[in-house]
Amino acid sequence: QSPGTDGKTQNDLGSGVIINDNGDILTSLHVVANASAIQVTFADGTQANGQIAIQQPANDIAVLQTDKEPKVVVAAVLGNPGAMQVGDEAYAVGNPFGLYSSMSAGIISGFNRSFQPSDSNLKLTGLIQIDAAVNPGNSGGPLLNRNGEVIGIVEGIINPSGQNVFAGIGFAVPITTAGGALGSPPD
Repeated sequence: QSPGTDGKTQNDLGSGVIINDNGDILTSLHVVANASAIQVTFADGTQANGQIAIQQPANDIAVLQTDKEPKVVVAAVLGNPGAMQVGDEAYAVGNPFGLYSSMSAGIISGFNRSFQPSDSNLKLTGLIQIDAAVNPGNSGGPLLNRNGEVIGIVEGIINPSGQNVFAGIGFAVPITTAGGALGSPPD
C-alpha cells in the first residue's frame, strides 16, 4: 500500500521470487519503495507482512523478508544469463493486472540495454531486453530460461505512447546483478 496522489491509500501490485532457503524474496525496488505496508502472498496462499531488508537502488532491486513463511520454502534455481543468446526463449512470471501467477513466453531480444523509467531520474544499465509480454504487476517477478532457471528480475517496459501497457519491449535485471543485493551473485 502506498499513498495515492489524492491522499487515499493505493494498493499497488508486483511480483517477486524466493531466492534462497531463508525465504528472502528478490523484487524490484520500485514495487515496494514507497509502500506503507507490504503484503506478501506466497504460491501456496500463505500471506505475510513483508519489509525491505536490503536495497540496491542503482539496479532497482530490493530484498524482502517476511514475518511468516509458507510451510515449505522452495528457493528458485538460478541460471546463468551470460550463457544466453539473442533469440533464446524467455518466460516472464508474475501477476499482470492482478492476474495471479501468469506466464508469458517470448525471446531474448538483446543484452546490455539501458532503460530509464518514466517516473525516475535513475538510468538502469546492463539489462536483458525481452519481447515476452510484461505489464503492471509483472515488475519484480522472475525471468526464466527454458529450463525454468531464473536469469533475471523483470524491471519495466518501453511504450512510446506513454501508456503503462506492453508494446513489445520489456527489460530485466540479470540475476547475476540482482543477486548481488544478497552479497553473493551466482556464478
